[in-house]
Amino acid sequence: MTLKAPDWLVQHGGDVRLGSDGQTWYVYFGPAPDYALNVVPVGNKFGCKIRQTNNGRLLANDEPSAGPEEALRDGLEQLGKTLGWR
Repeated sequence: MTLKAPDWLVQHGGDVRLGSDGQTWYVYFGPAPDYALNVVPVGNKFGCKIRQTNNGRLLANDEPSAGPEEALRDGLEQLGKTLGWR
């Protein structure tokens, strides 16, 4: 699965990269990851768990998606809203 960094993220100097475990996507705004995104099951659909890496705080994201890629894109969109950039 490939995930392209959304425009709002690139405009703020960010990037998204797949972690070495092949399941966690990290959002970077510098040399270290700032947020981790994981696809999780939500009933018979998919969701995206968003965790702040410096303190482990989970960000609210309860919207189910049809597939894993959509869940990651929705998670990035929610992150942008949480940061006030969407």
